Amino acid sequence: MKTNEERIEELFAFLDSLDRIRVEEIPNIDLYMDQVTTFMESHLENLKRYPEDKVLTKTMINNYAKNNLLPAPVKKKYTQEHILLLVFIYYFKSLLSFSDIETIFSYLTEHHFGEKAVPLSRVYTEVFTLEHDQMERLKDDIREKFRAAGECFKDVDGTDRDALQLFAFICELAFDVYLKKQMLERLTDGIRAEAPPQKKKEKGPKQ
Repeated sequence: MKTNEERIEELFAFLDSLDRIRVEEIPNIDLYMDQVTTFMESHLENLKRYPEDKVLTKTMINNYAKNNLLPAPVKKKYTQEHILLLVFIYYFKSLLSFSDIETIFSYLTEHHFGEKAVPLSRVYTEVFTLEHDQMERLKDDIREKFRAAGECFKDVDGTDRDALQLFAFICELAFDVYLKKQMLERLTDGIRAEAPPQKKKEKGPKQ
């Protein structure tokens, strides 16, 4: 059985193995849906939990478009900006509802999708530039949580102590995620509350 220290080292090795899609890796030509799913699968494969999981499918793309997360393709082709949004969606979808993601994306798609002064590619690049420092802060935080969990149950012997300390560590991580999810939802609700009310579409005459 692995020790808790070995589990932590494996977690850090996993974090070090993670990578992201860079703007320059995205083809300069527009892609059909099959090409988009193949591209995403090949570049984000190491983020899958299980080998049989799919990073992206045609059904997913259609659902994103139907829920206003993704602008419609042009003549059935997807641009570099579509792919950048799909990467953002990939990270957000396990934390927030489609409605929340739509709210967060609304400013991006309105002001930075297409021929804009500040293109979406720059937004994407600058946001992910923060990744390295964020990863180092995350590792420091994990080390501190692991140390704190190791201070629990010191009066318990052997394997039971290790199991309880591991549970305490998992609870710390879960509580951290819970609080950050709460903050994401509060921020989203604030954006939604400040957005101007949408005009209702007038119904046409009954046939």
